[in-house]
Amino acid sequence: MDRIKRVVDPLKEKWSFQQRPEREWDRLWNHRQIRSFREKHPELDPDLARRSWLSLRQYAQERDHCETCPGLQRCPNLVKGHQPALQIQNHLLDLRMVPCHHKIAEDERKKVQQLIKSHHIPADILDATFVTMDFDEARATAIEAAINFCNQFGDGKPERGLYLYGPFGVGKSRIAAAMAHELVQYHVDSLMVYVPEFVREIKDSIRDGLVQDKLETLKTATVLILDDFGAENLTPWTRDEVIGAILQYRMAEKLPTVITSNLDLEELEIHLAHSDKGGTERTKAKRIMERILPFVDAYQVKGPNRR
Repeated sequence: MDRIKRVVDPLKEKWSFQQRPEREWDRLWNHRQIRSFREKHPELDPDLARRSWLSLRQYAQERDHCETCPGLQRCPNLVKGHQPALQIQNHLLDLRMVPCHHKIAEDERKKVQQLIKSHHIPADILDATFVTMDFDEARATAIEAAINFCNQFGDGKPERGLYLYGPFGVGKSRIAAAMAHELVQYHVDSLMVYVPEFVREIKDSIRDGLVQDKLETLKTATVLILDDFGAENLTPWTRDEVIGAILQYRMAEKLPTVITSNLDLEELEIHLAHSDKGGTERTKAKRIMERILPFVDAYQVKGPNRR
């Protein structure tokens, strides 16, 4: 009996080994995802499909991974954030990788980050969108003007920017930030700068020799948003050589600027006329206003303090 067993068992193992590829192929060929593909492509020749055994196995495995997706960061697929797709070319199966919905969402988020740049703007302000914004009557006109400004990029570029003014906390900055998000759909970059902090920083940059680089960034943004203009501590230098230079360039290049402020335009001119040496410099203030007034439409933002 033992002698028979010693002879028969190796034969069984040999037979089992020989049959294993056939069993594996049957399981693969009848995998739910592959069976679904076969039903859509009855022209697929099983014998030719065998030549793409490895591609089919990868397709089945990675499709199974996608059905129990652990998230983009822990994606186990060969190409992270991608799922396999089959197609027939020259009667053979071809495997290609397409981004999954998680990868598409992540790429869109990165694209938004690249288009929306900011400087010293709080994250909760930057997250504002028109979809999540309250359209109350006190702010409706300003919000409609902001949306209209963005929509003009669908046909070219608006000729005028916006000046949004009103009391502290009524939502001027959020409207401006929502504009930055809206502009993304037109593939328009924007730069939103908190002016008081920028003015402090630009003074410190004199020692580092970085003033011109920082000014160039503000000058050339497709849409520049100057947030809380009028709240900064101006000196004649920051007024004339920084703010004035930025606005002069944008005026010459016809680049629209959006400004938010607690001051109306008359109050802004008084602010710009202030001299840290005492007295006023009305002529210099008017020169700055000439780079603002003809190039913006002013809208008052009203309502309760939302902070």
